[in-house]
Amino acid sequence: MAHEYRDEPLGERAQQLLRVLVESYIRDGQPVGSRALSRDSGLALSSATIRNVMADLEALGFVASPHTSAGRVPTDKGYRFFVDSLLKVQPLDTAHVAEIKRELTSGSDDTKALVGAASRLLSSVTHLAGVVTLPRSQVQAVSQVEFVGLSENRILVIMVFNDREVQNHIIQAGRHYSPDELKRAANYLTEQFRGRSLSQGRQEILRQLKETREHLNEVMGSAISVAQQVFSASDSGQLEYVIAGETNLMGVAELASVERLRRLFEAFNEKRDFLHLLDQSLKAEGVRIFIGHESGFQILDDCSVVTAPYSADNEVVGVLGVIGPTRMAYERVIPIVDLTARLLGAALNSRR
Repeated sequence: MAHEYRDEPLGERAQQLLRVLVESYIRDGQPVGSRALSRDSGLALSSATIRNVMADLEALGFVASPHTSAGRVPTDKGYRFFVDSLLKVQPLDTAHVAEIKRELTSGSDDTKALVGAASRLLSSVTHLAGVVTLPRSQVQAVSQVEFVGLSENRILVIMVFNDREVQNHIIQAGRHYSPDELKRAANYLTEQFRGRSLSQGRQEILRQLKETREHLNEVMGSAISVAQQVFSASDSGQLEYVIAGETNLMGVAELASVERLRRLFEAFNEKRDFLHLLDQSLKAEGVRIFIGHESGFQILDDCSVVTAPYSADNEVVGVLGVIGPTRMAYERVIPIVDLTARLLGAALNSRR
C-alpha cells in the first residue's frame, strides 16, 4: 500500500487507543470520548491518562476535536497510519466471493458488459461507488479503415483492430469530401497502416507530411489530412471508465450536502481529474489507497479511493476501485477490491 508512515513511531499504548478510536468512528460515525476508549481498549488506564494520550495524538495530527463534541475523530493522517500499520483485514464473506465469481465467470463475452458487471458488483458488495476502467489493448494493430460521409462536413470513421475490435469516431473535416474521395482515402490508409499500431501510424503520418508534402497527390493529401484527426482521436491514450452506485454516496453523512454531491458527481462525469487518479493506479502493484487530500483533488478531500490494477495476458490493462467516505470499512473494502481485480483479469483471459 502507498504512503509508508515515516514520522516518529507511536508507542504501543497510543497505537492501541488510535486503533480503537478509528474502528469506533468508522462503525458509529460519532466522535469518540475517553470513556468509550477506556471501555473498548481493554487497557487498564485512567481517564486522565487516556486524555493525555489523546492530546498527544492530536498534537501529532492523528486525531482532531470537532467543535461540537468533547470526543475526537481521525484525521487523514490518522486513517493513513491505521491503514498502513494497524488494520486487520477481514476474510471475505463466502457469499460475496461466490457472487463475484459467478457474475464475472458467467457474464457476457462483451468486454464492456463485463466491465459494467464488475463495477456494479463492487458497488453492491461494498454499498459504495464502484469504478472500473475499460481494458487498454497493449497492441492495437490496424486491420481496416472505412469512412462514411455525414452532414456538415463530418465523417464517420470506422476502424477495425486486430481483425475483430471495431471503434467508431466522428471527426470534423475542413471541407466536403465526396463518397469516392472517402473510399480512395480509406483504401490508401488501410494499405499504408495495416498491421501497425496507432502510435506507429501517427509517427508515419508525421514523417510523410514532413518528407513528401510537396509531392503529395490529391488523394494522398486528403487521406493524410483526415488521418491526422483519425489517429489522434483514436489514440488519445486516455482511460475510459464505467462507474456504478454513485447514489450510494448520497446516504453518507460526510458527503450529504447537496452542493458537495453535485460537485462530486460533476467530477465523475467530467472524468479528467478522476482519470488522472486512476492512471496513477495502473502503475501500482496491488491495492493502492488514496485517503482524503492524498488524491490531490479537492473534490475528493472527504473521500477515500481504494484501487487495484487488473491484468490480462500478464499485462496490466486497467484498474478498478471503490469510492467512498474516508470513514469506510477498509478491512472489508480492500480484500473485495483485490479479489475483484484478480477475478476480472481471469475472466478477460478466458475470453481471449
